[in-house]
Amino acid sequence: MAFRDGPFENIKVPLAWTAAVVVVVAIIGAIFLLLGDRTTSEGGSSMGAARGGFEAAAGPVGGVFAAPVRWAGAARDYVGGYFFAIGENRRLKAEIVELRGWRDEAIAQKNINGRYEALLGLRTEPAVAMATGRAISDARGPFNRAKLIDVGSTKGVRIGNPVVTEHGLVGRISGVTSGVSRVVLLTDVASRTPVMIERTDARAMLTGDGGDSPRLEFIRGAGSIQAGDRILSSGDGGGLPRGLPVGVAAKGVDGAWRVKLFSDHGAVDYVRVLLFQTFGQLVSPDALNAPPLAGLATAPEPNAAEAGAIRDAAARRQTAQQAQAERARAAAAAPVTPAAAPSTTPNAARPATTAPRPAVATPPPAPVATPTVPADAPGGAA
Repeated sequence: MAFRDGPFENIKVPLAWTAAVVVVVAIIGAIFLLLGDRTTSEGGSSMGAARGGFEAAAGPVGGVFAAPVRWAGAARDYVGGYFFAIGENRRLKAEIVELRGWRDEAIAQKNINGRYEALLGLRTEPAVAMATGRAISDARGPFNRAKLIDVGSTKGVRIGNPVVTEHGLVGRISGVTSGVSRVVLLTDVASRTPVMIERTDARAMLTGDGGDSPRLEFIRGAGSIQAGDRILSSGDGGGLPRGLPVGVAAKGVDGAWRVKLFSDHGAVDYVRVLLFQTFGQLVSPDALNAPPLAGLATAPEPNAAEAGAIRDAAARRQTAQQAQAERARAAAAAPVTPAAAPSTTPNAARPATTAPRPAVATPPPAPVATPTVPADAPGGAA
């Protein structure tokens, strides 16, 4: 049977009055407990048991009434954390966008520094002066392949100078102004570069045809090239230094030998121009014109006293030679005593035309009628 079907179904109790009565009863009970509380001889409270029972009964009720407060605090913290997280997320997103720009710039600078280090580490043997530049324009067409770089004659660049990157040979200078130069790449149809195969030292001509891989023509020697052989500049003709890396040999689809250029491994943005004209600039002309074996027979230079003694000895030798020559001329000009009668010996008929000797006194004639023969005449000895 339901409560509304009982005898109290028509009783109506106002809620406000009920709550007021409960509060009044609670207050009266609290006052009663406060007034009736006494301290026992053991230091405890006379209402300890009643207080404990009340606390035991009020604990669950207090927990029930405190639950909405806790829930409200948790909801407030959740809503506050949500809005804080939204603001923090926006701030972090803005910071990420800014840091992404710095990251991209750092990566670009790292790449540039790496390429500069590779360019600065480029060395030639023998050493050749270089000028570093940056490509500022690129001209590409069906046949022409050229670039403009920001170095010119003020840096010593001249027409014909080879241009290299950190990977290898790129081309040569074909035009120069004070601050800008034009580079004809190896792939240009006007490019002709003497090269050699590193493995066999065979010579060939690298000819551009407008494609990415120039052709190898006039290869000397049968079987002198294979796929994968490194191609270097040969230095023939004196236009390029010997040994600059160019590329790798490969067989084209048309059956012709072509070269995969090392310079295709990266963008041709930063280059170095070799200030090379002829091989004569790499060696001192005095060293080239030095006499053979000059370095093997080099003697220490004499000091002033030794030089003076050498000059005096040379002067004495020259004086002695001149005096000897004068004596020889005087002996040749002296008259020869004529013979009294022709000699019957064969040697007497020969004139005294021997080499001049110092004058010798003629001995007096003997009493015998014998012709006088000079002592220095051949066969004149008695």
